[in-house]
Amino acid sequence: MISLTVTAVVFGVVFLAELPDKTALAGLVLGTRYRASYVFAGVAAAFALHVALAVAAGSVLTLLPQQIVQALTGVLFLGGAAVLLLKKGEDEEEIRRPENQSFWKVSGAGFMLILVAEFGDLTQIMTANLAARYDDPLSVGLGAVLALWAVAGLGIVGGKALMKKVPLRLITQIAALVMLALGLWSLWEAVTG
Repeated sequence: MISLTVTAVVFGVVFLAELPDKTALAGLVLGTRYRASYVFAGVAAAFALHVALAVAAGSVLTLLPQQIVQALTGVLFLGGAAVLLLKKGEDEEEIRRPENQSFWKVSGAGFMLILVAEFGDLTQIMTANLAARYDDPLSVGLGAVLALWAVAGLGIVGGKALMKKVPLRLITQIAALVMLALGLWSLWEAVTG
């Protein structure tokens, strides 16, 4: 039996924690380049897997060495920033035609990005803690996955709307700089923590 109260509490907590996180940025960047439904399919599948792992693991994820998680996250962000900054300029018309990108390629890219970037993330650990606290895996899992899907959807839709007003190259450069800053910050925390 699913508790609507537990589901609502978990949704609110996870949504607010994830909204300013890198996931919205990732969804925004992917949403500017590819068909939104393809991106969302991959991102949603990755989040469902993350929530399942968090709920199954309970509070065990909180025991992961934080420095290792921060160092890995930092390296991944730096790698993502490098890819964005070093990528040759693309014709914006080509990018705006998402039909040139297959479902499996786009959804697979979204899935892998979220799968790697979100492992050991605050919301995954928070979901594990909530699952341990409420001892209601279905309600916690439902609330968490709906919250993560909502944030991803906002990022993807926001990316499409943003692209209509701002040149793609500028969006890519800003995203790369933000990823660079997050990568350096994560590595700093790993070294000093």
